[in-house]
Amino acid sequence: MSDTPLIAAARAIRENAYAPYSNFNVGAAMRTPTGAVYAGVNVENVAYPEGTCAEAGAIAAMAAAGEYAIAEVAVIADSPTPVPPCGGCRQKLREFAVNGDVKVTMATTDGATLTMTVSELLPGAFGAEHMEKG
Repeated sequence: MSDTPLIAAARAIRENAYAPYSNFNVGAAMRTPTGAVYAGVNVENVAYPEGTCAEAGAIAAMAAAGEYAIAEVAVIADSPTPVPPCGGCRQKLREFAVNGDVKVTMATTDGATLTMTVSELLPGAFGAEHMEKG
């Protein structure tokens, strides 16, 4: 089975991850409604909480290009099973997801995949609608 274009983009960028402490390289790629693809990698720091996730890097690249909507996501890591985004990244994905049905495909470097929607990954998410006053 060959990679989808989005998984292929995440696989290719994963090689650029900076993970000297965990040796756990992660790549993420996001497609916007315009068809553009933005990718990111995890970047560790010796002070662990100061690192960034691959999903956050891809979102930053997307925003830097002036786009603010995600239509689809792929994340890949060298793991025995597909690795889901962390809790913080789930909320970040929710911020930019076109809707809760945005697909997030999690993949392993060996080819296993699991696809879930943003809503499935983060049920009961906090959103902008919660900030509105009644």
